[in-house]
This record gives sequence, structure tokens and C-alpha cells, in this order.
Amino acid sequence: MELESNYDIDRTAEFICRSNFTRFALQFPDELLKDSTRVVSALRNKICSLRESDTERQGDSKEVRLFVMADTTYGSCCVDEVGALHADADCVIHYGHSCLSPTSTLPAFFVLGRASVSISSCVENLSNCALTSGKSIIVLYGLEYAHAIPHVREALEEVARLSEHGFKFHFADVMCSSCIPQKIIKTLGGLPGPFSSHAADDSIGTATSAWYNIGGLIWDLSEGHKMEEYLLFWIGSDNSAFANVVLTFNGCEIVRYDPREDHLVTDFSQQRRFLRCRYYLVEKAKDANIIGILVGTLGVAGYLHMIHHMKELITVAGKKAYTLVMGKPNPAKLANFPECDIFIYVSCAQTALLDSKEFLAPVITPFEAMLAFNRGSQWTGNYIMEFRDLISSNPVEEKNQVEEARFSFFQGGYVEDFDLHETMIKDDNEDGTLALVNTMEKALKLRDGDPNSLTTRTAKSGPEFFLSRSYHGLEIDAGNSLPEPYIIGRSGKASGYKDEKNKQEM
Repeated sequence: MELESNYDIDRTAEFICRSNFTRFALQFPDELLKDSTRVVSALRNKICSLRESDTERQGDSKEVRLFVMADTTYGSCCVDEVGALHADADCVIHYGHSCLSPTSTLPAFFVLGRASVSISSCVENLSNCALTSGKSIIVLYGLEYAHAIPHVREALEEVARLSEHGFKFHFADVMCSSCIPQKIIKTLGGLPGPFSSHAADDSIGTATSAWYNIGGLIWDLSEGHKMEEYLLFWIGSDNSAFANVVLTFNGCEIVRYDPREDHLVTDFSQQRRFLRCRYYLVEKAKDANIIGILVGTLGVAGYLHMIHHMKELITVAGKKAYTLVMGKPNPAKLANFPECDIFIYVSCAQTALLDSKEFLAPVITPFEAMLAFNRGSQWTGNYIMEFRDLISSNPVEEKNQVEEARFSFFQGGYVEDFDLHETMIKDDNEDGTLALVNTMEKALKLRDGDPNSLTTRTAKSGPEFFLSRSYHGLEIDAGNSLPEPYIIGRSGKASGYKDEKNKQEM
């Protein structure tokens, strides 16, 4: 019974039976993979039971196939559409912690889990915070505790009714339990029966309220009120979702209740220092000439638009961009691209903040890239994690880019960023092959004109960077400037070439 409750077997089986899909990919994170076989068995038994009791569907019921997915291509909080499409799945059932990011190709159904929490202790801490703070409280929580929120709200209303003090609480709601791409909705002319959608869409909000959403939660404030006027009470662990809350609402007073340890945390100086570290990376990115755009998702809706937006932003800033797709980034992978001064990680909000201390080059978010590469941009303290919110709020306009020297805090002087921009505009009128030839020719001229030019001048593109390296590969005869008429290589198998001694001779 605990397994069926934690994995919402009844609700999931009902969703499968009501949908018109026949191939379902069940996506499990690593920590829940041990339960996958039992979940599949329980789902099959429940589906058979529902179909036997539903006499109307017995005649036209279709065979349902379930596939278990593990080791996701990117972050486990996102729907792995790439892996699901490999199994030719029609729909993804996502288990565990989720960012609830909208999908781009496949429909998805979310099973968030049921983490345990003490209702009485949580209500007691909430009441004490309301008494000591005097502010209205917005209650946010990890999605694994969403099942307990109605009980917390009911118990809190009872305490407020019996108390002499007037408590004001606003509870955030889960945005949705399933999602379906917009292009499928347009094709079908509306949401299919088993899919639910929160009232919040692109047109959400009224003249008397302002809507906020983060980490799969959504809530509204009355007109004239700001988030800084409220105390944020977070129920859950110190994970990526909570880090997003601290960064996004860094001007608010925040309190976290940890249900596992059953205690209240009020000191977030470490998180606020982290915000200053991100500002340091923004200043460092301004001096970058070669930028790598890391594709951290192939499923979140709008990721292609964001990549094109980043390319346009970098080009207008007079810098060179390279797009890299490599799954989950790590120091070893990114070390293969030493020419990149900095990387921009395009991914969902809960995987965008990479700790790049061990990386050769820092990794920043699209929001930080816009601050770094948009001339005249000032950090007001606001922080945006969702890249879907950036495009409309920060359009790239070339006319705003002032072509004048910029002061670099790291180099201790004024630098010029726009010499490459003029070359790139000229190359846009040529085909790709001719543009590459011109770039190589420019790099060779720099090397031949002054042997030390590339050691004193920062490389602005990949060819320039590799020409500045002291090692260019294996040289058989470095002392002879003339090309060899022919080169005899090794023959035989890699385990033992013909010119090598065998084990018997050694």
C-alpha cells in the first residue's frame, strides 16, 4: 500500500486508461530506479483491473506497453524526450522531483511523490513566524510535499481561528499535474481529456493581481503589493528549487522549515554570498572573446529560440560563439574546448546553476550572459532563472550597442570589443566556406607578421587560438622545413605492431 500511495498507482493507471496513447515511457531518477519493476507490475495489475470493471471499453481496448527509462540524457528533473523517442513512446510518465518545465514534443504526466512531514510541527513553526515577523506569509514548498499542503492549510486555519492574532497566509499551488506541447493542443483544438492545465498560461493575470511562478509553483498578489512585503516560508530541503527561490527573491525575508530534520533555518548568508559570486562571473564574462553555448536540454519548450537569442546577443557584442551539445557537462568534457573563455548553459531553471570552481572556464546562465554582453545593462538585484522569461523582457537591439572602449576590472584598463564584430558582419555576405577561409587567412597573417603577436593579443576565434598554441600535433621531422616525399607508418594490429618486440623476445 505504501508503494501504491508514494507512486500514485491509482491516479496514473486512470490517466493511462483515459488517454489514447499505447506506448508509455516511465522515467525514473537514479534514486528511485530500485522501485521501477514493482511500479510497472502494480501499474499493469491496476490497468487490467480498471479495464475489467469498465464494460464500455472492453471491446475497443488497446494493448498498453510500458518502458522504463534511466540515466537521463540531461537533468533528471526534466522530461527526457530524447530517450522516450528512442523507444517510440507516445507519452512520458515522470517520477520524482521535477521542475515542471513545459515539453516541446511529447506529452508528460508527473508523479511527484509523497515525502513525509509533521503537520503539527510545520503549523507550529508557521504560527511562530507569523507572530514574530508581523508580515503576511507566502508558503512555498518542494513539490514532494504538495500532498500535505491541504492538511497544513486546514490545521493553520483552525489555529488562526482560535488565536487572538490575525494571521495572513498565502499558499502557492502546483502549476499542473500533466503537460502537453502547444503544437499538439493546436492540432487537437484543445486539451485532451486526461490532461489538466492550471489557469495560468501566457495570458494569466488580471488588472487587480500579479502572478508569480517558480519551481512548478504559482501564486498571485493583489494589486499594489510587492514580494518584498511578504515573508517567504519554504517547506522542504535545501535543494536547487530552494536556491532558485533565494536568488529570485533575494530582497525578501526567507525562512525554511526542514521536515526531515524538523527544525527551522533562518540564516541564508551563504546563499546571499553566492549571489555576489554570480555577479563576479558576470564581470568576468565581459572580458570573454570566445563563448561556448552549452545545450543543456533538448526537451524544454523554447530552448532553440533561446540558443538563437544567445548567438545573436554574442554576435552583436562582437564576440565569437560555438554551440556545444554534450549531455551533462563536467570539467573533463569542457576541458576539451580550451579556446572558450566562458560557457553559457541553456537548461531548465533548476539545473542552470553549475558550480564551476573545478572547471577551466566559468559557466553562466542566459540571464547573466545578457547582463554581460548587453552594453549599458545594470544589475538591479533582480535575478531571472527561467530563460523563457528573458527573450521578451530583454530583446537584442544592435543600435543599443555603443561602439566605444569598455573598462575592464580584470585587465585594469579600457578594452575594445568590436573589431571582430565588423569582420563578422562582412563575412555574413559571403558563403560559409569563404568566411572560414578569410578567418584562417587573418589568423595566418597574424602569425607570420609578428611571431609574438598571438602571445600578446587575445585570440578572438578558434583558429587564432589554436595557432597560438606551442604544440600543434606530432611532428616527425621538426628540423626539416621541406615536406617529406612519403611517410611510412606502422602496420599491424594495435595490440602488437610489426616493428614492436613480442613478449617472447622480451
